[in-house]
Amino acid sequence: MARKGILTPNITPRTDTPAPRRQGPAAAVGALQSSLSKLQENAVQDIDPSLIDMAGMEDRLGFYNEEQKRLKESLKAYGQQVPVLLRPHPTARGRYEIVYGRRRLAALRDLGMPVRAMVRQLDDHALVMAQGQENTERTDLSFIEKASFAAQLDAAGYDRQTIAAALAMDMPMVSRMLKVGTAFDLAFLRQIGRAPSVGRDRWMTLVEKFKNEGARNRATAFMNRPEFAVLGTDDRFDAVLRIAEKQPDAKAPAPKVPARKASITTPDGTPLATLSASDKGVNLAVRTEGFDRWIEENADDLLNEWFARWQSAQATDQD
Repeated sequence: MARKGILTPNITPRTDTPAPRRQGPAAAVGALQSSLSKLQENAVQDIDPSLIDMAGMEDRLGFYNEEQKRLKESLKAYGQQVPVLLRPHPTARGRYEIVYGRRRLAALRDLGMPVRAMVRQLDDHALVMAQGQENTERTDLSFIEKASFAAQLDAAGYDRQTIAAALAMDMPMVSRMLKVGTAFDLAFLRQIGRAPSVGRDRWMTLVEKFKNEGARNRATAFMNRPEFAVLGTDDRFDAVLRIAEKQPDAKAPAPKVPARKASITTPDGTPLATLSASDKGVNLAVRTEGFDRWIEENADDLLNEWFARWQSAQATDQD
């Protein structure tokens, strides 16, 4: 109770919080730049296709005329509905690298149209993860395109867990993919193409056949011939497998040279012997009874005499 003549102030506790400290100019600019970067990453931009370079792994084993023709017709009629994903070029200011959307980029380049794209800051690891995960959502990638993508990641030094995560598959499947993908170089697979109708089992058959160097050489020699170039991608695989499976023709034995034969007669024409000569030697068949035994008994003297006469003839020829 207040004492008489003394005023007691009415004090109530403060419930308001102190005003936040104002950020300095540098912090405000940094926050603004961060916000702008996030907005830019989520925004779709129109990019000149000449400013876009390739990056990441090659997930498409070639573009095919009919498919690209249909894509270009769709883009021309309806515009680009799905943006591609880019990242700023790590070394060339003002340029970009493509993460995914290569077919759309190629078609838009041909049409002279700008590329609608999302641009995100991605390091190399994030790039291949984004590319791989986008691939898993596409149903049109063939088995060999996925196997080749896995093999490229493996060659680039990514571990199996990263490859499995990028392709959204378990480790045993990654191992099966790599058995095929690492068995063929990229230049060979580009020549075959995506072969959409060919599954893992037939590719594994080709892997086994190509362990034989002769089979591989026969197949790759055929791939350089004009008739190979006009085949469709599935037919190219079929032709290569057929040639690799074909057993080479066995070497035909050398034709036998018939023996040289001559009949030997006495001066009056009586048959005396038959001489048969070949590369393996000379056979003398004596028909006169008794004379054959005499030759047998005197063979050493007769042959040595003939040999001496032959040597003498040889010496005369050399003179």
